[in-house]
Amino acid sequence: MILIEEIKEILKEDPRFVDSEGNLLKNKIVEFALKLDENLIKLLFKNDRIKQHFFKDVDGILIFDKEKFMNFIDNKKFLPDSYTVFKNKIGLANEDRKYLANSKEVVLVWPYKDCVLEGGQRKSDEKRKEIFHNVILAPDEIDRLLEPKVFTNFKKIDKAGEHPLDGFRRDAEINRKRELPEDTITDNLIIKGNNLLVLHSLLKEFKGKIKLIYIDPPYNTGNDDFKYNDNFRHSTWLTFMKNRLEVAKELLGDDGSIWINIDDNELSYLQILLDEIFGHENYISLVTVKRSASTGHKSINPGPINVSDFIISFAKDKKLWKYNVQYVPRDYDKAYSLFIENYEEGVDNWKFIPIKKALDNYGLNIYDLIEKFPERIVRFAVPNYSGVGKETKRLIDLSKKNPDKIFIQKREGYPDIYLKNGQRILFYKDKVRRINGKITTVEQLTNIWTDIPFQGIANEGGVILKKGKKPEKLLKRIIEMNTNTGDIVLDFFMGTGTTCAVAHKIGRQYIGVEQLDYGKNSALSRLKNVINGDQTGISKEVNWEGGGNFVYMELMELNEYYVKKIRNAMTTKELLKIFEKVKHKGFLSYRINLRIFDENIDEFQSLSLFEQKKILLEILEYNDLYVNYSEIEDNIYKISEKDKKLNKEFYGR
Repeated sequence: MILIEEIKEILKEDPRFVDSEGNLLKNKIVEFALKLDENLIKLLFKNDRIKQHFFKDVDGILIFDKEKFMNFIDNKKFLPDSYTVFKNKIGLANEDRKYLANSKEVVLVWPYKDCVLEGGQRKSDEKRKEIFHNVILAPDEIDRLLEPKVFTNFKKIDKAGEHPLDGFRRDAEINRKRELPEDTITDNLIIKGNNLLVLHSLLKEFKGKIKLIYIDPPYNTGNDDFKYNDNFRHSTWLTFMKNRLEVAKELLGDDGSIWINIDDNELSYLQILLDEIFGHENYISLVTVKRSASTGHKSINPGPINVSDFIISFAKDKKLWKYNVQYVPRDYDKAYSLFIENYEEGVDNWKFIPIKKALDNYGLNIYDLIEKFPERIVRFAVPNYSGVGKETKRLIDLSKKNPDKIFIQKREGYPDIYLKNGQRILFYKDKVRRINGKITTVEQLTNIWTDIPFQGIANEGGVILKKGKKPEKLLKRIIEMNTNTGDIVLDFFMGTGTTCAVAHKIGRQYIGVEQLDYGKNSALSRLKNVINGDQTGISKEVNWEGGGNFVYMELMELNEYYVKKIRNAMTTKELLKIFEKVKHKGFLSYRINLRIFDENIDEFQSLSLFEQKKILLEILEYNDLYVNYSEIEDNIYKISEKDKKLNKEFYGR
């Protein structure tokens, strides 16, 4: 028996590597080899021939050569199943290995119904199972793919409902305030279509104008509930992200930043990619967000319990990026143990009493005392003499010579410094902020966020998503620390629209992009609820009462129409009917040999439905998924005069 066949037989002994039809799962094998899985190594070790081939002797100890093994498994000769054989026969070649940094490939991804990679979700028991089918396009296949596309189905949505769009708003006054060209579009935009192609279509109007990008992309959690389709490896995921991050960087203003929600499985890969695209010098922070408690099934798992997500952020140019300081509530600081009894009599007459006596005098608890007299609650602290300026040193020395007198150093733009007997008087009023109308003790925000509840948010915005949904409070914090009123926020993995809903409520312009159909739980439904006065999420905190509007539009489909038909087909017969239409009305890849396909139709029909769908999707010409703007006058596409007008207005020509 040749080595390939011998390895196949051995690997089939482990049910983790075999699908329901008895086929070996190449990616699963590679995944467990990467982890140096104990059972896999034992399985290989028990066969003398395999042991001789994939284990090397190091000082009398046999070491598993995982690189050699993975290269063998990844070889095109290994597992040339009927799908691969048929694919090669009709002209669809397999991908080759390339270094990511030098790769000019593009990964296109569509929702697909037979495998799982769900945007912003963590459990396969979530009933919505939009799934991603991906195809990697080589550079010679990327011809007109990334050109600007034609938009269609324009409508403006406000409290009165949906209306035909008459034109885009370009408010010169708003643009002057945010220092953008006066003719920049000021409408909120919700766009349906492949996000990579939408991003490239946004460049003409929004290049260098976006202040903040927040995304929560699909990523593998490593949980068995999640299964990538057999082409979506780490390398493919990174190419998928690289394509989108490169154009996202172009859209950011020089003072803009990007914040990405990610889990620990993909974090290290993503950080290296972001270093490459944005430059390590533009790294801002890695925030750890506690998203759940250590209870239930999570606490049964071995090792530390995973209750966190991460948000990694980079600036376009960190020197120009401006941070709006954020504060979070904290407990009363007991070091502030003194109270100025006669504050109103002037600094020269101040008398300091213990805080407990003040509580008794006023008959208040500490929180009510803080609410009423934050400027009177104080503590004394010894200044860092070597770390202060000359004037402060002079006053410290003077105060020591005059221990009963209070000296004041006036400072422009900063709190004045009060000194008594060589010590600084610190006021509790500098530790409080008004939050939700109440004076609250605060501290500056750190990169560990444990104060935002993730429980009970499934219905926020009037749309239901039980797993993976982000709280509006989380997005409010990210948006407020990076932007000011009127700035533009972009989310190109929009999901159910949390980013856009929050941006709408706190007065930012937003652009949301999504290709999945969430039905009644879509961002479209959520934003309609927001306009109509939705009172969930941050609404009460920001006194939201409704109002505003947004523009909805879609990429004009061409082959994308057939992509949807193919992915929704339930039988081989249905697929073949669709393919007949594609042959006459669609646009096929130049690589496909239709004669050979037709001659081997029985071979095609013997494939699983999932494999048949993958074949047909790869036959389509990806450059023609949507109509290119350069072809807007071509009569073959039957573009209405209204759509032509609005597209020309959007692109400014």
